Amino acid sequence: MVINQQNLDSLYHGYSAAFNKAFNDAETNYPKIAMTVPSSTRETTYAWMGQIPSMREWIGDREIQNLIAHDYTIKNKTYELTTRVPVNDIADDQYGIYTPLVQEMGLSAKKHPDVLTFDLLGKGFNEKCYDGKAFFSNEHPMGNDNKTVQSNKGTKKLCAASYTEARQALMTIKGDSERTLNIVPDLLVVAPQNEAIARELLFADLIAGTSNTNKNTCDLLVVPELTDYPDQWYLLCTKRYIKPLVYQEREKPKLVCKNKETDDNVFFNDEVLYGIKARYNVGFGLWQLAYGSTGEDAAETATKG
Repeated sequence: MVINQQNLDSLYHGYSAAFNKAFNDAETNYPKIAMTVPSSTRETTYAWMGQIPSMREWIGDREIQNLIAHDYTIKNKTYELTTRVPVNDIADDQYGIYTPLVQEMGLSAKKHPDVLTFDLLGKGFNEKCYDGKAFFSNEHPMGNDNKTVQSNKGTKKLCAASYTEARQALMTIKGDSERTLNIVPDLLVVAPQNEAIARELLFADLIAGTSNTNKNTCDLLVVPELTDYPDQWYLLCTKRYIKPLVYQEREKPKLVCKNKETDDNVFFNDEVLYGIKARYNVGFGLWQLAYGSTGEDAAETATKG
């Protein structure tokens, strides 16, 4: 290929098409547990977080629901990925060997929110959510008095008994009005190390010769990004408009390049640079929609907390 600006621009458009196709074709898991919230500033404060509105009988005047103000802010972060293509490879018509690399860049850009989302889920036993408690905690305050507490945390390994306890814990969580929030868990999330027991728990007809009463009670999601949290498991309610986690998007990933013959990288280093820039972040949504267990204790002897 003759090295001129027209050909370099044409090559960029070809790489862009490959990047965009790989990006659009890639499947992600984060939308299953995180709601996407557009962002137009450096950070967004979710003052309404913690409120699940519920209907009541109209007796007397309307009752304006008392929204508790929370200062829960998610700050956007900037992410990048950059690679180089030697000008000599372009001149020698070897630029096609870099197409798979550009496609992998598209895949990486699309899957990166998965990495952030599930890493945050794994850290949920220590990282704080909107009420100042760890996302998975046995000390979440109910309402304004901060005296009545509820728990969405366990320590038992995944088994039929601990799974049943988790379902009961989520389905009995109450709101500020001390009425049930009608939460029904629909997704069990595990690391690859827990896949076998999770599949038996949800899909087997019999477990140890006994009828499996938990069969088909929810869907299963096995997440490679949770490999560093092998014992933890999570039961989530994901069918509502608000989800357990938040994916906050400021700028979508985009492929750009420095391919001008007068650019320093071309002039001094004889290479064209291709890079991705994006701005976004993840945060916690409603703890009421999630139950997490550390999996550190045997099911027969463990206790909550």
